[in-house]
Amino acid sequence: MRELKAEAVAVACVRWQEGGDTVAAPWRSEAGLAAPSRVEIADDTLRADDAYRLACAGTALLWRGDFHNARQLLQAMARRIDRRNASAKPAANLTDAFHRNRMAQAQRARILGSVLIPVDADYRIPLRRAPDVRAACLAAWGDAAAPCVVSLREVLGLVGAYEWRRRGVEIPALGDRIHPHYGVFSPVRGEYVGLVAQAPWPGGKLPASAFDIGTGTGVLAAVLARRGVAQVVATDQDARALACARDNAERLGLSAAIAVVEADLFPAGQAPLIVCNPPWVPGKPSSALEYAVYDPDSRMLRGFLGGLAAHLAPGGEGWLILSDLAEHLGLRTRQILLDWIAAAGLRVLGRLDARPEHGKSRDADDPLYLARAAEVTSLWRLGAA
Repeated sequence: MRELKAEAVAVACVRWQEGGDTVAAPWRSEAGLAAPSRVEIADDTLRADDAYRLACAGTALLWRGDFHNARQLLQAMARRIDRRNASAKPAANLTDAFHRNRMAQAQRARILGSVLIPVDADYRIPLRRAPDVRAACLAAWGDAAAPCVVSLREVLGLVGAYEWRRRGVEIPALGDRIHPHYGVFSPVRGEYVGLVAQAPWPGGKLPASAFDIGTGTGVLAAVLARRGVAQVVATDQDARALACARDNAERLGLSAAIAVVEADLFPAGQAPLIVCNPPWVPGKPSSALEYAVYDPDSRMLRGFLGGLAAHLAPGGEGWLILSDLAEHLGLRTRQILLDWIAAAGLRVLGRLDARPEHGKSRDADDPLYLARAAEVTSLWRLGAA
């Protein structure tokens, strides 16, 4: 068997038949997908119908043709998936629509993820008309170690994420840009950032310090620092988020005011203001990249509420930023949230609400449109009971 040597230990390999040999290469998947067990060589002669049929049956296609033709093939397969989903019978209710939509998204990702491309050790793609993705790969994956095989869809997503990082995302409430790293949730929904920028200070007095729990890009820590908080401790346990938050603090000239700390929820000590924007939807992430959206068993939400009182300075407030989308989807009730708040020894001091501004809230073709249109994002001001 001929193997493409790797200088780092590969956790999984892709194997296929080519030129009379069995060939193997390290498999790379940021989504955490298992290496495909069936792989066929494909090129520009492959028809979209045949590619779609093979992918639906669980066969991955290792592309040896023109790169742009591979992208067109992917788009043609996506259209076939969309036509099939459009013909499905309507969901019985919003909860059913949510679960169906998640299943459809997972299946779509699996099918479209079946088109594979090789990536050389220096992050070059050895295909005709392939773009130069070295900078994007380096930003997302770090130093190259070995050639590998990866989903074309994932590489395209990686390139798109690199453009977001390079250009940044305009944050009106901040009056500046935030640059999200690959794998770190982008603050494209401005309403929750605006709530933190507008909320009155605890007791009407600017706090000397604050904690930002699960900081991600560091956008909320930056808003607090720009509002005048002298010292913000921003925590996260994801290495990419920690690097991203530090990078943004430096870009914004706020490194002296923002200390980025690795922690599971709270840092040591107390603060007069503690802010948290946990994932809004209870559910199991299907990949590592979904942890910013889905909170398994509401772990982060319940953990924040459960530890808040012990970390609040006397007279301090905790600001919980949470959408009620889960309530509209039938995944959590308002009463359950209120019960968790009370059980944690907390009381509601006030609440600020904002309506959604993103495009899906106005897209009647979205399967979750009714829930998105009714959604309200709230900043819950919580204090010790």
